[in-house]
Amino acid sequence: MIPSPSPTPPVKQKRTFIEGLKHRWSNDPLFSILIALIIMVILQTLTLGFDYGSFGEWLQAWTNNWINILRNNAGVGIVALGMTFVIMTGGIDLSVGSTLVITGAFAMYLLDTGASGILGGLGITGVPAIMITIVLVMAFGILLGGLIGVTITKGLVPPFIATLGAMMIFRSVTQHFTQGYNTTVPTEFLQLSSFKIGNLMIMPIIYWAIIAAILYYVSKRTVFGRQIIAVGSNERAAKLSGVNVNKVKLRVYALMGLLVSIAAIIQVSRIGSMDFSNAGRGMEMDAIAAAVVGGTHMLGGRGFILGTVYGMLIIAVMNNLLNLFGVPPFLREAFKGLIVIVAVLLQRKSEQG
Repeated sequence: MIPSPSPTPPVKQKRTFIEGLKHRWSNDPLFSILIALIIMVILQTLTLGFDYGSFGEWLQAWTNNWINILRNNAGVGIVALGMTFVIMTGGIDLSVGSTLVITGAFAMYLLDTGASGILGGLGITGVPAIMITIVLVMAFGILLGGLIGVTITKGLVPPFIATLGAMMIFRSVTQHFTQGYNTTVPTEFLQLSSFKIGNLMIMPIIYWAIIAAILYYVSKRTVFGRQIIAVGSNERAAKLSGVNVNKVKLRVYALMGLLVSIAAIIQVSRIGSMDFSNAGRGMEMDAIAAAVVGGTHMLGGRGFILGTVYGMLIIAVMNNLLNLFGVPPFLREAFKGLIVIVAVLLQRKSEQG
């Protein structure tokens, strides 16, 4: 009996380079975001121009421009990292701008070298005062974030409503207690952001990079990171699999408060003061925009820390380009809103495809 021939395995067709790029663009969110960022960097470079006496002068101008962009957006970039985790759980946090104000005001009251200074009144000054301030402000941020988390998990208040209420409460209380308040922050505290490394003022950028690296590890290599994804993907299934959903959400909002307090410390140490009426306004939208542009799913269950960094850079470069092109400030928000809508539409398209 003649054995039947074995079936011939299907031949895999090799994709062309263009087809490979299209495939990655459609199936790898980080790749498409990175391409968009590269395009923005090229536009930024072309806008800066090449009318310089030498390549060294051009490189110096290019470097200084980027350092300014990164330093100016480090605070909101840190907040956007926390917003990524919040959105991944299926939540939202509209209170980050007001949390920035109230934690910043707390830091200034602690540090004030005048009669209103809390630590100065206790005889604590210099480096000890700065260290105590950092610890207390971060603890205050965790407390505020934790209160929001408890309101959502125990009070069963939707995240949108809970954080909207917190947004109004925090700023209102801060403005009430800081009427006519003039502060003097010690010069040593300003070194937290203004300390130079090789004549470059990049400390806020370093803080942002370190926090991004830590949260990237948390999202990829820890049980907490996997639990966040599980809660956002299917909360009921996560409960049935033994995940303490309320505990995860509480931790995420406490982490959000911690990151906002760090951003507040950076802002106060950069400029030595804070406009309690306007500081942080719109920060929640910038943070949400960075996360969404970076591939975070608005319905939860998916998010990328690295993508959020890319998204924040895209928005930062866009703002810088609009400023260089002389676009009125009020219209810049329209461009930002358009980017967010397009990012969500692309998410929906990829899901349907």
